[in-house]
Amino acid sequence: MLLNILREQIGGKRVLLLGFGREGRALWRRIRSVGGYAAIGIADAKEIADAPPEAQLHFGADYQAAMTEYDVIFKSPGIVLKPEYQPDKLQGRVTSLTELFLTAYRDQIIGITGTKGKSTTSSLLYHVLQTAGVPSVLGGNIGIPTADLYEQITPETVIVMETGVHQLEYNRVSPKTAVFLNLYEEHLDHYGTFAYYAYCKENIYRNQQEGDILICGEPSLPAPGDCRADVLRLAMDDAAADITLLDGCKACFRGETLQLPDDMALTGVHNRYNCAVVFALARMLGVPADAVFRGIRTFQPLPHRLSPIGTYHGIRWYDDSISTACETCIQALSSLPETDTVLIGGMDRGISYEPLLKYLAESTVPHIILMSDSGKRILAEAAAFPESLRQRMQYAADLPEAVTLAKQMTEKGKICLMSPAAASYNVYQNFEKRGEHFKALAMD
Repeated sequence: MLLNILREQIGGKRVLLLGFGREGRALWRRIRSVGGYAAIGIADAKEIADAPPEAQLHFGADYQAAMTEYDVIFKSPGIVLKPEYQPDKLQGRVTSLTELFLTAYRDQIIGITGTKGKSTTSSLLYHVLQTAGVPSVLGGNIGIPTADLYEQITPETVIVMETGVHQLEYNRVSPKTAVFLNLYEEHLDHYGTFAYYAYCKENIYRNQQEGDILICGEPSLPAPGDCRADVLRLAMDDAAADITLLDGCKACFRGETLQLPDDMALTGVHNRYNCAVVFALARMLGVPADAVFRGIRTFQPLPHRLSPIGTYHGIRWYDDSISTACETCIQALSSLPETDTVLIGGMDRGISYEPLLKYLAESTVPHIILMSDSGKRILAEAAAFPESLRQRMQYAADLPEAVTLAKQMTEKGKICLMSPAAASYNVYQNFEKRGEHFKALAMD
């Protein structure tokens, strides 16, 4: 089905791949196998050493200008379109691999988004389905291009698709089953305003149809008339909600309760909340409750998500490099009350740190190490808070300096947690690289 739709979209057209990373390369392979296009080009800000010689190449700072020369433009996630190359100003059609995949398989897709928790929820759901013997695949923003899933999909396959905001920005097709976990300030360097960021996230359900399902919590619930799907309300400790987590350990879905495993590897109440979502989705797919329990119990957390990395120098180290928002740092500290030192800071994307500063002012964590660009701003904004908070703060220029300080000040037997509440891109390629560096520094 995917290849047939792709063939229809590119037949006789001039096709451009805007961005040639993992997703662009996966799409290139599919387009080349289908054929039938009039011409094909690749545009990227940086020169691609191994770019296919049969493509028309557009590299450099003005690479987006190539969009004016093509009929169909497949945009890679994360590329910020300049004002003059917005879709409504072009003759060609701007689309994406995500939109192509949703067009082909929307009725089989469970699309999961949210500022935080989408990777864990997607991976956990996939693990539960696999444990229960349900034919399923996992792909999308989690690092597996959907174009590479084609051969694994049959009409019976459940497709679990993590969808980030970059994949949703210009998307005009929504999955039959959509999950909108939460919404916090994030990616303001790309989207400019929180309102536009939220608008793009809402594309997960904006084009749903009658009979579809949306699982959604406050404050992201659509206004009456904004979504044609059946809306299941998601909430914490609310017995009246369709899906909820009660007492931090009971996943509830429409009157049915699953006591979560005491020995589950996932840490933190926010992850148990994600378990409640997975319980509901699995039950809707007919997975028995005992199979859901087994899947949750045997699931191993993804790296860099509140992950213990070991005891070194007498200190217990935890890596939460995925944390890029105030709320996730707050959740991490709430989940690890034995934290003696927390490392916060990274790329400054302009989000408000007031909620985190208020939490830290009321917390008892003894040592707060602020690092890099956002750490410098947090330290400055702390001037408006009590002196007792500022006395617990120290600034480090970078992660190596922060870890050196942490080794000196963290009480033996206690926890040193890195939960940056900031992106990594000012120093690291991604949050994974930051987490790996943190682990190496802790072990050294």
